[in-house]
Amino acid sequence: MERALVLHPDIQTDPDRRPAQSGLDEAVSLAVALPGLEVAGAEVVPVRQAQPGTLFGSGKLEELKARIEALDVGLVLIDGPVTPVQQRNLEKEWGVKLLDRTGLILEIFADRAATREGVLQVELAALSYQRTRLVRAWTHLERQRGGLGFVGGPGETQIEADRRAIDDAITRIRRQLEKVVKTRTLHRAARAKVPFPVVALVGYTNAGKSTLFNRLTGADVMAKDMLFATLDPTMRGVTLTTGQKVILSDTVGFISNLPTQLVAAFRATLEEVLSADLVLHVRDISHVETAAQAADVESILKDLGVDEDIPRLEIWNKMDLVPEADRESLQNVADRREEVLTLSAWTGAGMDTLVEAVTAALDGARTDATLQLAFAEGRKRAWLHEQKIVEAERQGELGWELDVRWTAKQARRYAEL
Repeated sequence: MERALVLHPDIQTDPDRRPAQSGLDEAVSLAVALPGLEVAGAEVVPVRQAQPGTLFGSGKLEELKARIEALDVGLVLIDGPVTPVQQRNLEKEWGVKLLDRTGLILEIFADRAATREGVLQVELAALSYQRTRLVRAWTHLERQRGGLGFVGGPGETQIEADRRAIDDAITRIRRQLEKVVKTRTLHRAARAKVPFPVVALVGYTNAGKSTLFNRLTGADVMAKDMLFATLDPTMRGVTLTTGQKVILSDTVGFISNLPTQLVAAFRATLEEVLSADLVLHVRDISHVETAAQAADVESILKDLGVDEDIPRLEIWNKMDLVPEADRESLQNVADRREEVLTLSAWTGAGMDTLVEAVTAALDGARTDATLQLAFAEGRKRAWLHEQKIVEAERQGELGWELDVRWTAKQARRYAEL
């Protein structure tokens, strides 16, 4: 078990900095999510101005070194970006291994990845991150780190290589990913023939998406009070109590300052959101920074290119954890917003209302259209019937006239036939 000290630098010149204590709490939660780590200590470190070579000033360096020795830790986790030069200097000064926020998140993703695509995406992200580090610094880190190891395969096999070798590895993984993504595209095309809408769960990590997924589907997806408990997307067909059949997709949780390498690498994993008929944004409404977390999720969805026309419902989860004195006023706020629902996925309270709202949103997203098809366009006609969206059909001298009721996504698919 590796003993670790978690440090949250509260850099006063950073205009985007958040409340220091909640930042530290999230960093500790990240550390706890990585097996093999014991958090021996955690503290906020006020920093007037970041030092280019060491991040912290000389006095703070000495103070932290004494703390590291007193706690007998072998790993320091810094909740923020650390340059290769800073990392090398701090490791030399303190005599310990060091991971910044990006490195720690990559470690967690490596531990969580279960599917072939997930593993490859993590390797690609790790190599992209490694490429920005000084190769000498990485060699030094790997020799020092012992059992924990950085993201298994790619770090170990490429650590003595130069940037060209890393680029070769990135190219190789991208080729493998292309094959995996093609397979995934075929699976998605097969699902497109099934006339069931896709409902995607998105939200900040640990907002309760997997618990909600399990509650709706009766599945047994890993659902723990832990950051990034779900990494690879989980999909399941389910018939709601209203009789509506849907495909429900649980996705990786978002987080503030998500490493740019991971936003790019996991775009394919989040494709289910891009092609969804309905997005459920699950929020931990009991969290002190729930508004900031929601803003982070919306920002990432925008970066991913999620169509704003896709219907969305905002799910205020964990209402059971909201102090009773605040619950009524919070409910009143939610009642004034048509797209907001309150519930507790853990207790099941509010689930019936959610199911009804999902059904109504999917029905409301459908529009009526009348299509003219020539007899030579039999394939299009067959596709419309496969989708079970034909309300009426009339045959004329030149072809068919069909009345359809479809979603915007089905209309786009039809236009591509």
